[in-house]
Amino acid sequence: MPRKAAHGNLPSSHHPNHILTTTELIVTAGESPKRLDQFLANREPRLSRTALQRLILEGHITVGGQPVKPSHKIKPGDRIRLCIPRPQPLEINPEPIPLEILYEDEAILVLNKQAGLVVHPAPGNWTGTLVNALLHHMLQTGSLSTIGGKERPGLVHRLDKETSGVMVVAKQDEAHAHLAAQFKRHSILRIYEALVWKGPRSSRGTIELAIGRDARERKKFSSRTMKPKPSATEYVVHERLGALAAHVVLYPRTGRTHQLRVHLATMGCPILGDRVYGGKKVMVLGAVSVPRVMLHARVLGFLHPVTKEAIRFEADMPQDMQEVLAQLRVQAEADLCP
Repeated sequence: MPRKAAHGNLPSSHHPNHILTTTELIVTAGESPKRLDQFLANREPRLSRTALQRLILEGHITVGGQPVKPSHKIKPGDRIRLCIPRPQPLEINPEPIPLEILYEDEAILVLNKQAGLVVHPAPGNWTGTLVNALLHHMLQTGSLSTIGGKERPGLVHRLDKETSGVMVVAKQDEAHAHLAAQFKRHSILRIYEALVWKGPRSSRGTIELAIGRDARERKKFSSRTMKPKPSATEYVVHERLGALAAHVVLYPRTGRTHQLRVHLATMGCPILGDRVYGGKKVMVLGAVSVPRVMLHARVLGFLHPVTKEAIRFEADMPQDMQEVLAQLRVQAEADLCP
């Protein structure tokens, strides 16, 4: 069993003041030989395999007191010491990134996020995010709520990098708390639209599937998970594009990570451009090349956190999705008249 260990004689870079937690693991007799990073990824679900590899290379993870490589093969009896350092303060700089603001007052800001914009800083995207853009905007118009912490100021919810559409940002902590409560109750009105491969058999229906982080592929979400959470999505087929694809409207009842992408893929009609859940087949359809995940958050409705008035915001399908939709219509017509 993992146990907290005494710090002992640590190098200066591993001084107790710099360490958040220290854990020791003993490889059991029944454990088959495998890479150290693979072994730890199964035992420490809090950390991604990439994060574990970085900790190993930085010397925060040792085997038998010695630094090793991520590919080091563990064997029964090995004593693994895992030191997780305290996160270093992250300096997020304001950046003049254009924003399409739909509404703003002293409590909230509503915007139409462009596709390709990462919402908050994270490994691989420390700059050029929506948060950087918001901080620049707030230099003139005020501040952001602090509930989300230093890395996610103002963020009550998020959209994936390639998903476009309406988002609400909190400028005050009290507004943030009110909005977060609405999201938790699933009382927020959210309407998405997507272009999907082939299309659902029924013209409307509800997908109900408990999902969570995939037990084998940490970057994916699925029903194959150790911590399933109930999720439901209503869908309506707005337009069928021959046998190639369909334009669907989605009404998520819950807000799980990757919910719409997983639900549609599970139903056999993954979102076009979503290589993670649809593979290569959703990237090119006949003569139509798909540039990104064809998912757009069209409508967001909620109670204003200060006035308690019901408000609703809508953003039209962006140009790149409109172009793919038009090309799919042409392709469908060509398939009907060879």
